[in-house]
Amino acid sequence: MTEQFTDYDSPWKEVIESFFPRFLEYFFLDAYIVIDWERDYEFLDTELQQLEPDAEIGKRLVDKVAKVWLLDGEEAWVLIHVEVQGQYDSKFAERMYTYNYRLFDRHKKQVISLAVLADESASWRPSSYNYQLGGCRVSLEFPIAKLLDYEADWESLEQSTNPFSIVVMAHLRTKATNRNPESRLQWKLSLVRSLFERGYDREYILGLFRFIDWVMVLPEELANNFKTELRSYEEVNRMRYVTSIERLAKAEGIEEGIEQGIEQGILQNARDSVIEVLETRFGEVPSSIVEVVNQIEESAVLKMLLKRAIAIPSVAEFEQLLSNIASPE
Repeated sequence: MTEQFTDYDSPWKEVIESFFPRFLEYFFLDAYIVIDWERDYEFLDTELQQLEPDAEIGKRLVDKVAKVWLLDGEEAWVLIHVEVQGQYDSKFAERMYTYNYRLFDRHKKQVISLAVLADESASWRPSSYNYQLGGCRVSLEFPIAKLLDYEADWESLEQSTNPFSIVVMAHLRTKATNRNPESRLQWKLSLVRSLFERGYDREYILGLFRFIDWVMVLPEELANNFKTELRSYEEVNRMRYVTSIERLAKAEGIEEGIEQGIEQGILQNARDSVIEVLETRFGEVPSSIVEVVNQIEESAVLKMLLKRAIAIPSVAEFEQLLSNIASPE
C-alpha cells in the first residue's frame, strides 16, 4: 500500500460541506463565533475558478468558498484551503493572499481566509504574506490548523464530540499506517465503532463513515475482514445503522453491477440501486423522486444518477437534478 492510492482531497471537500459549522467550531473558533448560523450559508463551487480560471486553482478540490452572514448583519465570505500534499510550497502564503484580495475585489465583501495544514512537515507553518516597497506595506495574516499538532493530545481527540475530531484521527492514522495495512484495519474498526459510542445521529454516522472508508483504504482481503467485523458488531450490539453503513461502503461498487445489469437489459435493477443509495444516505425518499427515477429508460442517465446519489449533499438537490433532466433548458 502506498500513499499515492489514498484520495484525501475529495473526502475533505465533502466532509467540510456536510458539517461546515462544526468544522469552523473545531478548527477556527474566532471565525465560528462571528457568523450568524441562524441564517443560511452557501457554498459557491465555481467561485475560485472564476477568480483565477487559467491557474491550478481550478484543480485544487479542497479550496472552498462559502458565503455567510455575520452577527452584525453584514455579508461575508469564508475562504478555506486544506493542504494535504505534504510538501513544502513556497507560494502557499502568496496564493492565500491572492485569493483573498481577488475575492474582496470581486464582491466588495469582507473575506475570512483559513488554512488547514494536513501535511506531514512539522516545521512548515505558513500563516502570513507581506511585502513592502517605497514606504508601502501590504500584508495578510491568516489562521492555520496544523493537524500534526493534534497527535500530541490524542486523549482530547477521543473525548471530543465534535465530528472533526474523528476526521483528524482518521487522517492522522491513515498517514501513520501507510505501510502497515493490518494496523490500519484495526484503527479503521476502532474509529467506526466510536461513531456509535459517541451517540451521533444518522447524518453524522453515515457522513463520518464515508470519510473514514474513503481515506482508510485497505487491500481486498483486509477490506473483506473489515466487512465481516462490521457485521459481527451489528449482531452483538444490535446497531441499526451498521447495515446501512455497509451498504453505503458498497455504493461506489454498485456502479459496476449496474453496468452489467444494463448490458443485460435489467434497467429496473439500476433504478432500484439509485433509490437504495438515496435511502441509505438520507432515510425515506420522497415518492416524487421514486416515480421519476422509475420512468427513466436511458442507461447512461441511470449511471450518472447513481454517481450523483453517492455524493450529492441533500435529497432536495437530487430532486432538483431530476427536474433539470426532465426539463432541460
